[in-house]
Order: sequence, then C-alpha cells, then structure tokens
Amino acid sequence: MIFDERKEGDYLIYAGALEAPRGQGYIAAVVVNRVRGAGPTPREAYRDDSLACGYRWLSADEALSYALNKGRELIQRERHRLHC
Repeated sequence: MIFDERKEGDYLIYAGALEAPRGQGYIAAVVVNRVRGAGPTPREAYRDDSLACGYRWLSADEALSYALNKGRELIQRERHRLHC
C-alpha cells in the first residue's frame, strides 16, 4: 500500500494505491475531507475505496496518480456547486 496526502485549498485529499485482491496490480482509493467551514473537525466530502470500478493499474504510481486527480476533480465540482 502506498498513500499520499495533499492539501488543496479548504480540502485534504488522502489517496491510496492498494494491492489488488489476488495480486495483479493496484486499485486506487481516495478520501476528500473539507477542513474549513466544516466546524471543529474535518467533514468527509467524498470516499471511494475502489475508484474506476476497481480497475487494476499495473503500477502503484499510476493508481496513486489517478486517485489524486480524481480527488482534485471532485473538489473542483464541489467548488463549482457551492458558487452557483
């Protein structure tokens, strides 16, 4: 398992590359928490433990990159929704 954490404005992205069940690659996972405007504790805005329906990437770096990009995409959608 490989994990990464990124701060994107008012959000934290927790991304992971998890060894796929029965081997054969890695699956991507992401949790997005809103840290500002959520009260004293972060609020979970999104969670998916098996992004892309459990697609298996050949490398952990590919899975991790996909998870981080998906987290950023979700934050952009959330920002857009809040400003409309």
